[in-house]
Amino acid sequence: MNTSPVTLAQVAAAAGVSPSTVSRILNGSARVDDAKRQAVETAIAQLDYQPNAMAQGLARGRTMTIGVLTQDISSPFYNEILQGVEDGLVGTGFAPIFASGHWNADEEIQRLTMLARRPVDGLIVLTGAIPDDVLTGFAERVPMVTMGHRVVRDNAVYLQLDNEHAAYQATCHLLDLGHVAIAHIAGPPHMGDSTARLAGYQRALAERNIEFNPALVVQGDFRDDSGVVAVAQLLESRQHFTALFAANDQMAIGARLGFYRRGIRIPEDVSLIGFDDLPAASFCTPPLTTVRQPVYEIGFQSASALMRLLRGEKCDPIALPLTVVVRESTQRRRY
Repeated sequence: MNTSPVTLAQVAAAAGVSPSTVSRILNGSARVDDAKRQAVETAIAQLDYQPNAMAQGLARGRTMTIGVLTQDISSPFYNEILQGVEDGLVGTGFAPIFASGHWNADEEIQRLTMLARRPVDGLIVLTGAIPDDVLTGFAERVPMVTMGHRVVRDNAVYLQLDNEHAAYQATCHLLDLGHVAIAHIAGPPHMGDSTARLAGYQRALAERNIEFNPALVVQGDFRDDSGVVAVAQLLESRQHFTALFAANDQMAIGARLGFYRRGIRIPEDVSLIGFDDLPAASFCTPPLTTVRQPVYEIGFQSASALMRLLRGEKCDPIALPLTVVVRESTQRRRY
């Protein structure tokens, strides 16, 4: 049995046209009569010819690659998004190239510059510390989809995620359970997601006439180990609190370990809530109350939006919902 791939020359011979005519029809640059076009399409179907996507892209002046700037490719949060990006590109002929910025603006700019010089046909930027005006400069050269940045250009689109309101809702959940002294583990201070979540926490306290206590806010870096360290800092400060809101699930899971090592029970002694709803959140002991982000959908929608931009279609900002998911790590305050 012959399993060799069908060639363009074989399609041309079956259709009774030249190979260059087949190539131009596939690339959309040929002006031929309907009979020839039909003959080529029939030959492609009968022979099950699979065009070389890369070759077609190069013929159109494209590399068929998409640059994706993440913060940490090993992070479970970004890992889920990147899976969505890959699935969103299935069947398009485009392949992603991933790069990590490690929450450092200078490193992110270096990675974006590297991707743009390859060059890639489009960029997806997932949060990060790069100023919006710098990203706008990149968007002037290449189509771009951003998360956590508001880049307004004809060839750019951004995903709208209301982190401030979601953090407000998370804090209100704890307040509704009777908690007044609520600690917060914040994310990196130079990132918009972190500052928005801190602002939502502060707004919820202010609306209930609870004075904001800066000593109950500890700095983290979105990694698990910073949650462990933050809990140690809070306990050593001897500040009283009955609930803790961590700015992401990884820090919440780290905090859970920190409490366990001190003999503090969740939720009997301290109620705990995170942000993201990573797969691991459902399997914590106890399962973690958190804010659900449509993490996979973020990646899938980013890839789909970029494909629309590359087709020259107008693409409006994409709003994605964030909701509180209540599990067993929070309970009513014991008086």
